[in-house]
Amino acid sequence: MASSATPPVPTSKVLVIGAGAVGAFYGSLLAQVGAEVSVVCRSDYEQVKQHDFIINSQALGRWSFTPANVLKEVADFKGTADYILLCTKVIPALNRIALIRPAVGRNTSIVFIQNGVEIEQEMQDAFPNNEVVSGLAFICCNRLGPGEILHLAYGRLALGNLPSGVSRKTARLCELFNQAGIDCGTSEDIVSGRWQKCVWNAPFNPLSVLSGGLLTLDILQTQESLVRSIMQEVCDIAAASGHPLPDDIVNINIDNTYAMPPYKTSMLLDYENGQPMETEAILGNALRAAQRLGIAAPHLESVYALMKLRELKLGN
Repeated sequence: MASSATPPVPTSKVLVIGAGAVGAFYGSLLAQVGAEVSVVCRSDYEQVKQHDFIINSQALGRWSFTPANVLKEVADFKGTADYILLCTKVIPALNRIALIRPAVGRNTSIVFIQNGVEIEQEMQDAFPNNEVVSGLAFICCNRLGPGEILHLAYGRLALGNLPSGVSRKTARLCELFNQAGIDCGTSEDIVSGRWQKCVWNAPFNPLSVLSGGLLTLDILQTQESLVRSIMQEVCDIAAASGHPLPDDIVNINIDNTYAMPPYKTSMLLDYENGQPMETEAILGNALRAAQRLGIAAPHLESVYALMKLRELKLGN
């Protein structure tokens, strides 16, 4: 007599490429709910290999994360990943396609949890036979040192297939994140979600650098008008590109920033550590879209120009 029991769901194999603050945090949560999570981390390799990751979350507690495999190079990964989580910075010097290609198998879903707008097409073009999933992380999370991650607030994820829709496999990944205690939703139009996230990133990331290191709350309390102007310009560009955002999105972002803990942006941390910043992905791509569509964005243009001058000083 055949058994009527439901067969167990196979363990999902996940490869995190770019296991910094965001990659290590989300990878550790997937491991907690039974996924087999391997990581590629170059700068923290020795520390993580010997002592694991330490995640300290103000909302979820403190825990240690022992990856299934700790790798220096993507090519060192053996087997086939169900999901690649690409969590690197989006910077001109890093070829995302060449980086992940050695680990992309026939049935691998490529999930990039990264900042920026208009960064999708090259992934779709390079991997036309794979599911490509755009991921957005709404999170305050910093790397304090080798293998040490501090989660300050939030953590919500949004996932959606490109060019649109949500596959069964993407829904399964979303379910795993929810089981781990993270609010993860799916979006039929994830590209609009990218523009929505840019509404916050476009003012706060560069202004934190240009102000000499101010936290988000300091920026907002003294320059709310400027912040609003940049946000509105991003909304105008998004609408012109076919992705209109909610009418109250600027007010929602302002209110949420007042409510969240004062925060050092990822761009500020990169600047302080002498690392390349995501100026092009967050600002440059938005500005080029504005120019292509004939949308005036004077505040965004000024902030972008000042950031390029700051990059010259860094030598990036």
